[in-house]
Amino acid sequence: MKINWGTGIVIAIVAFISFIMYFVITMSTNNKYSYDLVTDKYYQQELQYQEQIEAEKNSKTLIENLNVKYSVNGLTVNFPKDLDYAMISGKVFLYRPSNKHLDIEIPISISKPYLLVPEKRLLDGRWNIIVSWTYKKKDYLFKKELNL
Repeated sequence: MKINWGTGIVIAIVAFISFIMYFVITMSTNNKYSYDLVTDKYYQQELQYQEQIEAEKNSKTLIENLNVKYSVNGLTVNFPKDLDYAMISGKVFLYRPSNKHLDIEIPISISKPYLLVPEKRLLDGRWNIIVSWTYKKKDYLFKKELNL
């Protein structure tokens, strides 16, 4: 059987449409390709964005900013040494972009100048750490991307 050019074009178009449909169905049904928004309350957080900008500016005025290190024990968040760490309050939020069920929020309650997040709670991969803290009624914000 000989295939003429008209039949070849139809076969090529059908193959192309099938190829595209395969990817559309795969991407919409496979959980591997499922990504969530950072938060469900996106618009409420957008209204507080100016406060976050001010808190980040406050963090940049510190002599020594927060220091985040990953070790065998876990993730250590070191606060500035010149501050009275007993007066620090706030929260540490570890955001996992690939799975919102792995997100961790820890209140800051420290008796030492650092906070330790145990290693067993952290899986390898990308994490975003957001430390929102208050010292002497002044808000501070620290953000960093981590690859563990």
